[in-house]
Amino acid sequence: MAGAQQWADKMFEVREHDFGVVARGSEQQFRFEFTNLYEEDVHIERARSSCGCTSLSLEKSQVSTFQKTAIVATFNTRTLQGAQGATLTVFFDKPYRAEVRLLVKGFIRPDVVFQPGSVQFGDVVLGTPVERSVLVQHAGAANWEIRDVRSANGFYQVFLKDRTVTAGRVDYRLLVRLTDKAPPGYLNDQLILVTSDGQNQELRLGVEGRIASPLTISPATLLLGSLAAGESVTRKLVVRGNKPFRILKLASDGQGFASSPPEDARMLHLVPVTITAGEQAGRQVQTIQVDTDLAGGTTARCVVTIEVKPAP
Repeated sequence: MAGAQQWADKMFEVREHDFGVVARGSEQQFRFEFTNLYEEDVHIERARSSCGCTSLSLEKSQVSTFQKTAIVATFNTRTLQGAQGATLTVFFDKPYRAEVRLLVKGFIRPDVVFQPGSVQFGDVVLGTPVERSVLVQHAGAANWEIRDVRSANGFYQVFLKDRTVTAGRVDYRLLVRLTDKAPPGYLNDQLILVTSDGQNQELRLGVEGRIASPLTISPATLLLGSLAAGESVTRKLVVRGNKPFRILKLASDGQGFASSPPEDARMLHLVPVTITAGEQAGRQVQTIQVDTDLAGGTTARCVVTIEVKPAP
């Protein structure tokens, strides 16, 4: 285990986030993801924010070996405006005591409103295109324009529609399409709206949702404990689809793997797998991949870890 403080810092992918310039009332969240890199379970005792401009929540307080979770920071754009910032402190009490500080900041514009406050795709099945619309309202000059919309991800298509000007207000209807090329996992992105403003030209609009694979495998992480060299153990994997499917191939990138999956189409497959410990003492990790005929060849993976005992 690393030093008393560094072990906790190393689990976090990033520890700072700038929400940028955002509209009043918009929904702004950021997931500070971290992974338990250690053999011991990690436990979060509590977490706090230094100011009311940002609240936080825990996706999990108990995190097992190699599991990933997140601290979710929510920027308060409804009651505040202008420049805001906070320090989020996460207190760990297991396996050792440590504190991790996460920094957030942003600028809340009072003259721009999004309705709804973010692009909410909700739960989407992998390979399914979905559309959502957002009303952008600007109070001020009638010549205000949105000139471009940018994204770091190529699976969003954005269209500006129905620009209207009424009594000192400019409205846009923003149509956002999630294409069928989006990969599985959480959506926690931002669209950058480039405006005609001389200052603060860019506005950030949050995009949230979850793309669910039509195929799941349980457990996704298989910890087999300590085995002697050459010792074998058999476990069952539960492979489930959203419709009947066939397993085309089941293989591992490691040695000492054997399995005989069923050949017929089912919505749920119980697949026995046998793992044999290698001759070299220490940690042995391998990934089992299940290839199916779902959605053009959907796959699922299970990571298997064992500790090979030294020879007596």
